[in-house]
This record gives sequence, structure tokens and C-alpha cells, in this order.
Amino acid sequence: MAGTDIPVRQDDESYADFAYRVLCDELIVLDIKPGEPLNDDQISRRLGVGRTPIREAMKRLESEHLVVAYPRRGTFAAGVDITDLAEISEIRQLLEPAASSRAARLASPVIRQELRDVAREVKQLLAGKQAQRDLMRLDMRVHRLIYRATGSRHLEDVLIRYDNLATRIWSLVLEKLPPVSEHIAQHIELLETIADGDAEAAARLTTKHVTEFENLIRAVL
Repeated sequence: MAGTDIPVRQDDESYADFAYRVLCDELIVLDIKPGEPLNDDQISRRLGVGRTPIREAMKRLESEHLVVAYPRRGTFAAGVDITDLAEISEIRQLLEPAASSRAARLASPVIRQELRDVAREVKQLLAGKQAQRDLMRLDMRVHRLIYRATGSRHLEDVLIRYDNLATRIWSLVLEKLPPVSEHIAQHIELLETIADGDAEAAARLTTKHVTEFENLIRAVL
């Protein structure tokens, strides 16, 4: 069941993009459970958005394998298949280090400062006790910043798609996992390394991070 707290639509955000953002987040963290039906009318009323933007958002979510549409039956949240982990991880192990390397080489001064700021924020947050779910969202935020730092919209879109699928698997086993603070803490050095422009080290740290994520999940399956 989706949450009742709906984010605010940004001034420069279309209604379709707003609906996509809200539904995508709910599908990723499994607020909308796998197999749960998604009714256009109900979602339209809940988000205060017309049915046409909802349909546009649904088509985009379907293309990203987050929902499945069946003729005459409707649209449903896609299932989470643990066996997809190996393929998703293989793709991420190829693309994520390349993204970190590219970001280290090409990020703008403004983005480099943002990377350093977020590294400090992660360090401060980890100094206190954080819920597993909050740490998962923090991980998503860091990855998206790195993707944006590449300056490549096409690479960013692909990486977000696979990170979303990986995070759905993470959400499925979240309660079984030991504390993931150490895994999240790896972001501090990675963000600082990208900000410093060390492409080789950034790629190496990213490979380690993505590989350890797969091992972390497999350990509780």
C-alpha cells in the first residue's frame, strides 16, 4: 500500500514527471507491493493529477520494468525476482565504475563541491543511529548524484534504471540484513575521490562497492 504523504510537485516539474517520481519511489522501496494493482483513477485522486499524466507515467514505469500491464486486466507492480540479481550486478559492475571515472574527469566545479558537501553530510549522518530504510534512501541519493556528475543524460538514465532494480531487491530483504552503515560509509571516500578528480581510484572504489552490495544481498538469500 502506497504511503499517504505525497511529495510536493516542483514548479518546473510536469504533472507526468511528478506522477512518475512519486510512483517510482513507492515502487522501488516497495510501498507499492509486488503484484499490487495500480488503478489510474485512485492514483489520480491521491496525487491530484489528471489521468493522462498518470498514463504517461505508467508507460514510462513499464518501460523500466517497474510495472506490468495486461490487456483487459490492468496494470500491476512488477514482481521482484531475486534471480535477476546476478544480471543486474554484472551490468552495474561494468557501468558504475565507468560512471565514477567519467565524473572524476568531467564534473564541473559546482558538482565537485556538491560531492564534497554530500560526503561530509554522509559522515555526519553515520555518526548517529540511522534506520536501515533511511540508509537505503541515502545510498540512492549518493548514486544519483554520481550519475548526474557524469554529465551524460543517457548514461545517467541507464544507471538509474538498474540502480532502481537493485534497490527493489534490497528493499525485499531489508529486514534480514545486518546493519549496512559500513557499506554506506564507503561513499565518503568515493565522493571525495571523484571530487578530487582521481578517475582510476574512483573506478576501483566503485567496483568494490557494487561487488560488496551483491555479496551483502546474497548472504541473506
